Amino acid sequence: MWGLGVLIPLLGAGALRVIQEPGELRVAAGDTVALGCRVEVAESGAVLRMEWVRDGGLGVLCATRLAFVTPPALAPCPRRVPGVRLAWDPPRANLSLPQLQRNDSGRYLCRVILEI
Repeated sequence: MWGLGVLIPLLGAGALRVIQEPGELRVAAGDTVALGCRVEVAESGAVLRMEWVRDGGLGVLCATRLAFVTPPALAPCPRRVPGVRLAWDPPRANLSLPQLQRNDSGRYLCRVILEI
């Protein structure tokens, strides 16, 4: 379960807004799920640092730098989380988690930092 939207005013740099979708999701073991994160930036050509984190002390599932206007096919995720993929099609990112297990339940957060 998650559902945080954040508006962060940045001095002299416009604004950054992050919206996660869906707010809450229930899935069965073995399912694949896609978590969405929409990013709105006041400046064109912005460079973002995106991290997907999970509660429970597991830390960062996926972290990457993204150009707001140039989508890569897939962004890299750490090898310690096999099968996790991040697709970036501005302004939306989708984190795909394959073959979920019971211990995958928890809160997932899309954290975005606008690099200045």
